[in-house]
Amino acid sequence: MLDIKFLRANPELVKENIKKKFQDSKIELVDKVIDLDRQFRETKVECDSLRNQRKVKSKEIGGFMAKGMKDEAEKIKAEVAEIGAKLTEMEALEVKLEADIREIMLVIPNIIDDSVPIGKDDSENVEVERFGAPAVPAFEVPYHVDIMEKVNGIDLDSARKTSGNGFYYLCGDIAQLQSCILSYARDFMIDKGFTYYIPPFMIRSDVVTGVMSFAEMEGMMYKIEGEDLYLIGTSEHSMIGKFIDTIISEDELPQTLTSYSPCFRKEVGAHGIEERGVYRIHQFEKQEMIVVCKPEESMDWFHKLYNYTVEFFRTLDIPVRTLECCSGDLADLKVKSIDVEAWSPRQKKYFEVGSCSNLGDAQARRLGIRVKTADGEKYFAHTLNNTVVAPPRMLIAFLENNLNEDGSIRIPEALQPYMRKDLIKVPDKK
Repeated sequence: MLDIKFLRANPELVKENIKKKFQDSKIELVDKVIDLDRQFRETKVECDSLRNQRKVKSKEIGGFMAKGMKDEAEKIKAEVAEIGAKLTEMEALEVKLEADIREIMLVIPNIIDDSVPIGKDDSENVEVERFGAPAVPAFEVPYHVDIMEKVNGIDLDSARKTSGNGFYYLCGDIAQLQSCILSYARDFMIDKGFTYYIPPFMIRSDVVTGVMSFAEMEGMMYKIEGEDLYLIGTSEHSMIGKFIDTIISEDELPQTLTSYSPCFRKEVGAHGIEERGVYRIHQFEKQEMIVVCKPEESMDWFHKLYNYTVEFFRTLDIPVRTLECCSGDLADLKVKSIDVEAWSPRQKKYFEVGSCSNLGDAQARRLGIRVKTADGEKYFAHTLNNTVVAPPRMLIAFLENNLNEDGSIRIPEALQPYMRKDLIKVPDKK
């Protein structure tokens, strides 16, 4: 959410930013919110004036009563009552105008960084760099579910009976593999100096609207019926929410956190849920990294974070590339975002396995996350988040890039201490 003072002073810049995001229908909101802000400030001034008048008149009542001038006192009381009625009316208007302003400000997109490429959608995202040589083996790489089924590692049929499409049972070596990847990701981030968290898996609506846009919420979040609680779509939500309405001492920054959680998503949209597969699903697990820092440090952290993901995937022998999200593909709160994509030997192309985002002070402004300097000054922090790893989607890349022709699966050296083996073998047929 932008600062209303910034919008008031830079309306044309805000409108141009909206155009860059190809959301022209929102341009009129800029003038609308400026007008509402003018009314709000005028109403606030009038409320303050009425309060002062009431205070002065109330003192007059005491003076008249002390002098035995009851009629004059009663006249002033009537005036005070009239002022009070007007004040009640104006205070209600003040509250309404403030709510109307916030409602609009929540949908006006954040100012994107100057370095963000301009484009309408994800088809215009820009490749930044590749890491590792993408290879296609001499043998045909099966569909990822077929790879898992060959080692008795997945049961989709039973999951459909219990839960429907978009769910799965992982079992045996594949279930162990997923758990070991998450354990390795946890330790990888701890070694980078991040503090490990297991957060709440449900959050209240004020946290939801603080960390994401309403459109994202509608397409992602599951609401708990009868309660003000939502299942998290990523642990970033509860981890950023941890700081709601807090003032952090500047010497406590940066806050570098890494969190594990299950994640729950509706996956509403054009892609939909796969009938057979684990790329788009309703439930998965993820290791996330979150940073709360000074504004001047956020871009440095942005580059560090996505490079941690690159490093993590390369230790597992998976080629990756980084892809800069264009303006039209950025969620409204984001200043800049880079996706990490893994190589798929079967599809002979890259696919998304993680996303790194700098949100500037948008989340902090919505949630009231402020920083206090040694001199007592306060400002809004910057927040960033990035995926370390999100299996089972990541499993697709892992299995395809570490598959042997006989269906067995290599375990890279970095993961061997967790799996306690260097190969997942195909079981003998009975």
